[in-house]
Amino acid sequence: MLKIAVIGGRETVMGFKALGLETFPAADAGEASRVLRSLTRDSGDYAIIYIEENLAAQLSSEIDKFKDSPTPAIILIPGREGSLGLGQTALKAAVERAVGTNILGD
Repeated sequence: MLKIAVIGGRETVMGFKALGLETFPAADAGEASRVLRSLTRDSGDYAIIYIEENLAAQLSSEIDKFKDSPTPAIILIPGREGSLGLGQTALKAAVERAVGTNILGD
């Protein structure tokens, strides 16, 4: 069975732990990068990996490796400071690649 992981600050990931998702608190981008590599290299068990936007902003080259891959789907989520808009931008780009046009608007 495929799993769902969440990488982010401790405050962000704890809510997801209550929902039964596997959580990986990361204090900084370096730690988040190590966790992401571990989840994607050592195990093909993860279908979805949620990453907090502020960490993902510093991991864009690593995340881009998976943009055309069906698994794992890497989804950016806002942190407790609020959204940086990166998740919405990534979603619009993925939809435009899939459909061929921007159907979500500006």
